Amino acid sequence: MGRPEDPDTSAREAVFGVADSVVLLFDEAGTVVGRPYAAERLLGFPAAELSGRRVESLLAGDETGRLPGIRATADRDGGWSGVLLARHRDGRTVAVDVTVLPLPGEAGPARWLVVAVGAAPSRQWTMGPALLEHMVTEMPIGLCFVDPDLRCVWSNTALEHFGGGTVEQRRGKRFAEIQPGMNAEIVEAKMREVLASGEPVLGYEHVGRPRSRPERDHAHAMSFVRLDDDNGRALGVCYAVVDITERYRARQRLALMARASERIGRSLDVMDTAQGLADVAVPGLADFVAVDLLDAVLRGAEPSPGPTDAATALRLVRGGAQNARTGGVMEVLEPGRPSTYLPTSPQMDAVAHGRSWLAARLDASTREAAIPTALTATAEAEAAGVVDDVPHTAMVVPILARGITLGVATFLRTRQDEAFDEDDLRLAEELVARAAVCLDNARRYARERAAALVLQRSLLPHGVPEQEAVDAASFYRPADELSGLGGDWFDVFPLSGARVALVVGEVLGHGIEAAATMGQLRTAVRTLADLDLGPEELLAHLDDLVVQVTREGTATDLSGAPNPAGVGASCLYAVYDPVSLRCDLASAGHLAPAVRAPDGTVTFPELPNGPALGIGGLPFESVELPLAEGSVLAFYTDGLIAAPGAGRDGLGRVLASASRDLPLDELCRGIVDELAPSRPYTDDAALLLVRTRRLAAGQVAVWDLPADPAVVARARVMAARQLAAWGLEELAFTTELVVSELVTNAIRHASGPIRLRLILERALICEVFDASSTSPHLRHARTTDEGGRGLFLISQFTRRWGTRYTTEGKVIWAEQPLEFDESAPAAVFDPAVIEDL
Repeated sequence: MGRPEDPDTSAREAVFGVADSVVLLFDEAGTVVGRPYAAERLLGFPAAELSGRRVESLLAGDETGRLPGIRATADRDGGWSGVLLARHRDGRTVAVDVTVLPLPGEAGPARWLVVAVGAAPSRQWTMGPALLEHMVTEMPIGLCFVDPDLRCVWSNTALEHFGGGTVEQRRGKRFAEIQPGMNAEIVEAKMREVLASGEPVLGYEHVGRPRSRPERDHAHAMSFVRLDDDNGRALGVCYAVVDITERYRARQRLALMARASERIGRSLDVMDTAQGLADVAVPGLADFVAVDLLDAVLRGAEPSPGPTDAATALRLVRGGAQNARTGGVMEVLEPGRPSTYLPTSPQMDAVAHGRSWLAARLDASTREAAIPTALTATAEAEAAGVVDDVPHTAMVVPILARGITLGVATFLRTRQDEAFDEDDLRLAEELVARAAVCLDNARRYARERAAALVLQRSLLPHGVPEQEAVDAASFYRPADELSGLGGDWFDVFPLSGARVALVVGEVLGHGIEAAATMGQLRTAVRTLADLDLGPEELLAHLDDLVVQVTREGTATDLSGAPNPAGVGASCLYAVYDPVSLRCDLASAGHLAPAVRAPDGTVTFPELPNGPALGIGGLPFESVELPLAEGSVLAFYTDGLIAAPGAGRDGLGRVLASASRDLPLDELCRGIVDELAPSRPYTDDAALLLVRTRRLAAGQVAVWDLPADPAVVARARVMAARQLAAWGLEELAFTTELVVSELVTNAIRHASGPIRLRLILERALICEVFDASSTSPHLRHARTTDEGGRGLFLISQFTRRWGTRYTTEGKVIWAEQPLEFDESAPAAVFDPAVIEDL
């Protein structure tokens, strides 16, 4: 039970709406007259103490300066209301809400009636329902109160901008009835969650199509708060709605560009880059994207600068495509196939003039022009039940990079019914511009890589030449699978006397510089091999060559870094003789080969490891390795055994476990796949496998001859008989001439025993051994000279001839082809020619 209310107080509260008002009367001079009511509660002054005070003593600070204006306003308008700062009895400042009313003259000495109340209670009163309703009505934030059944009780005017009717039309309806296209089930689930838990949900992002703009998706930030009465009982939910579509779309664009940065350009393949553009744009921007490139771009060629004239034979090839729907009609356009567009199509116009094209809605004519014939078969699409796969809006954007037209990108929407707009076009142009740079980089890389690969392939052997000494197979795997370039090399080429040279080498580094250096070294090895040098001599000359090139000037690579050509390169040179079954080897910093004997055992012979090329001043040593017929030699670079778990033991294990019947090329590929799988390593891997052969006894004829001029005739007879036994009578005349000249020279200019050897391989080889180290030379005899024409005759009647040195002396040899062709000298000669000579 409360105390009884004072009727006068109740009346005053009814008038002013406040219980603790201070009522003061002031005379004309501003002095308090009468006994003030409730002054002590507000200002701390007892009524007796307040009476007779001037108004200036009751105000704080500069408030006294406002008094003239307040008086004037009250006289003019019949009153004044506002907030003043008063001085409390304890010295603090109190904000009071003041109403000043002028009194009529018959009121006696009192001139002014002042009613003051604490500002906080007064302001609470002024933020009453009317002002609150005014505020929520004018604010751009949509507000709505729903009851526990989720039916609208009240909403503000701003909510009408989202569609769904006026305030009166909304009242009593649920959200699903007001906004059916806004995924009402999710929104109402949030409301029930707030009703049940009492915990507010703030900033929930919701995407849908409001009734105000049903043609496209909009994003809204929604907040839900439960409303409770004084007893804590839920009265309903208040939710607020703010349109954040622009912010949402901006975030989507940023996410799309971030995805583009990750997907586009992650490889240097033109087709993969084009496919990356299509993958990024679907489904975030379009339902179907086609990226068509000029044929020159796919080949890595340089298109003409600026826009391309479509009339000059434009050929577009599908570089990439992506469709949000599988099984649709548009899947007939596969990447890598030519694209067909009408001459008047937006694609041809974009390529010819470098400008974009946008069609918010496609009609029959624009659809036929903008989309290949295979995609415009609407009737076929309807018959196939894929009507939603028919494009209704389109964008065409040219692909331009560094002033060069590379192709065109087409964006289509089929399942998304929202039409493309200018914002979408700007986003597509930005996306294509980023992809264009990556496409141009991939095009340039394709061109440079093609040139580098042509260079490398021209430097590496294209196969094993025909010879009887060995069977050979090789495999090369670069560390950089993209560039395919490295400095490892191998070679197999025939030497004199049916022998064969086996070479494997490695240049430090990768790329085109290493490949070029490798080509120089390979050429130098072949040139030095023509001199019939021993392995240790050849490597010494090769080392001198690298040192000389280095001294003449240090080369630089493409980045300008020093790159001494060949310095630090390694090389292993071996010569195999199928007659003696002997292999002579020497190494310049290279690994010894693995040898698998016919019984399957694998060994690594001890080989003096000489210094790498370019060191200079240090000798090289060779070793003689006897081999059984059918032995397999594995020459390799260190990249083959550098992988974890590989090593020489791994090579030996794989080589020993392989079947003897396995073809050599399959064995070679299997070893590389086992030891250096197709993934990037720090070094290239090269492997050369050779299986040794032995010339049959019937293919070699040897005669030891005394150093007697009378033996020349006998040597001719023995050679003729051997040729008859081989069925080569047509070569008898030339062979007798060669044997006669070579044996005669050995008897005349050398000393010691003489050996004549004929070898029947893919050519007829005639060799004469003597104990002299004097090198014969070819000269042109004068007509009056009685001799000096022997080597000249041999050079004319044989395919090639030369001299090689041994530890006992030298060998002069000559080679005649067994098959007659235009490139080989004739084997049957007119005797009159010889008589003239």
